[in-house]
Amino acid sequence: MRGETLDVGPPGTLITVTLSRPEQGNAINRTMLRELDAALAQAENCAICHAVVLQGGDGVFCDGMDLTETTVESAAFLALLRRFTLSPKVIVAAVDGRVTGGGVGLAAASDLVVATPRSYFSLPEALLGLLPACVLPYLIRRIGFQRAYRMALSTQPVAADQALAWTLVDEVGENPGETVRRLLRRSAQVHPETIGALKRYAGELAAIDSTTEQRAAAELSRLLETPQAQAAIAAMRQRRRPAAGGRGDG
Repeated sequence: MRGETLDVGPPGTLITVTLSRPEQGNAINRTMLRELDAALAQAENCAICHAVVLQGGDGVFCDGMDLTETTVESAAFLALLRRFTLSPKVIVAAVDGRVTGGGVGLAAASDLVVATPRSYFSLPEALLGLLPACVLPYLIRRIGFQRAYRMALSTQPVAADQALAWTLVDEVGENPGETVRRLLRRSAQVHPETIGALKRYAGELAAIDSTTEQRAAAELSRLLETPQAQAAIAAMRQRRRPAAGGRGDG
């Protein structure tokens, strides 16, 4: 199945979902959110599928939410992250290259994250007058408050080896596919109902409830209306505007 923004591999033990908006850095828009939701549904309805592997391409995993869109779908994005944490399938983020903003959220909400040595993770939102409001609840749960706060405050990238030490990444290797297969070899024997039960129970131990999600969406909406954010987004749109020959600069 190939959508406008995703390339979903055929059903099997693993379903591979490739983010495919290369000119936008695989940034997440309304269409991608809808297609990711459909890809998860496909996996969850496939009896032989054990895991969903989410990947990018060309040195970019995901540049987060597409702020140049008319509407930033923060509520739908939060719903997707929540679904990652509740799905009876194992969700794996296979990272090779740049991960920024909401892309870090996709990784943080995944069950397992593998990365190549050239990968790095960053939260640049503060430079735009924004906050990684939707990402922080999941990032804090995965790596702890101070490390997540440092990423948001400093906006500095975290290299793959540091992300491994911080548990944002589970393994680093040159061949993500091989690493994923090895990590999933034993868990493939676990029944999906047991995986779902484990996710629900573990999630209750470090809960992210609807109130937290509502606060995150509201904070992002508020900041998007500030002059600083509006100016930054206008500049991003200007960079995306097609040149005279009809070709965008990506």
